[in-house]
Amino acid sequence: QVHLVESGGGLVQPGGSLTLSCAASGSIFRINTMGWYRQAPGKERELVADITSGGSPNYVDSVKGRFTISRDNAKNTVYLQMNSLNAEDTAVYYCNVRLVTWRLSKIESWGQGTLVSVSS
Repeated sequence: QVHLVESGGGLVQPGGSLTLSCAASGSIFRINTMGWYRQAPGKERELVADITSGGSPNYVDSVKGRFTISRDNAKNTVYLQMNSLNAEDTAVYYCNVRLVTWRLSKIESWGQGTLVSVSS
């Protein structure tokens, strides 16, 4: 019904940058909040950043000043620009979208996850 396709993960050296993207498609009437979560080995999934339909961002303290979340409402796409990456950023990153379908159902959808690995 709703599909999320993520891209942009990979291996990067400490101090490097990556940009993740997540495109939503399907039975979408309106997208509310879009965000990124991550899960490192042995840890719980945590919110990294999210952004409201009006464009207001929210970040976990550990990424403030290094990561930037943005969205393109015309493309139903959310981005996460990650700068100054360090080993603690290594995790599987998941896109999360909260939306209303054409049947006016509120749902929360998750991407398949993309691995970000920071290592020299």
